[in-house]
Amino acid sequence: MSKEKPLKQDFEGQRPGEEVLFVFRRHLIAMRKGFYLLLIPFALTAIPPLIWQDNLELFLLPIGGFVLGLLLFFYHYIMWYFTVYIVTSQRIRQVTQRGFFGKDVVELRLSKIQNISYNIPGFTGEIMGFGTIVIQTFVGDLVIKNVEHPDKTFHKLQNAVADAVEQQGDYEESIEQTAS
Repeated sequence: MSKEKPLKQDFEGQRPGEEVLFVFRRHLIAMRKGFYLLLIPFALTAIPPLIWQDNLELFLLPIGGFVLGLLLFFYHYIMWYFTVYIVTSQRIRQVTQRGFFGKDVVELRLSKIQNISYNIPGFTGEIMGFGTIVIQTFVGDLVIKNVEHPDKTFHKLQNAVADAVEQQGDYEESIEQTAS
């Protein structure tokens, strides 16, 4: 197995002896709604000055539309930036930002993962470099959409799961030896 070099990062809820292997987030394409909300108010408020060009006060309207668009974009940027996936030597931790003050945290032990697969959705996914990763366990699936470079992330996850299963096997073997 390839041993990934642990990162020198800490996070809230990290256990003693647990090493952060890598951190990833969704692709920038996941923020496309934020980009639309930036452009639409600006484009709509730019129409009146184009129609009534003799009224100079209307030229302030696109500035207001742009500021409104920036506020809406900033909200989506915060949701994207603070939604992260932390892969440690023991588990995967999904931290999803919900609004400005709420967050959801989901954890999955690496040793409980049965299967990992990924999908690149056609031409756009191939060109832009995003896709979906599905992590299957006994209790259900963790579907991560719009992952940047899903193939690379998939291989890193496979290595992390293999290492965790190997460590658990070594741990169980040592318990059996001490019991006998």
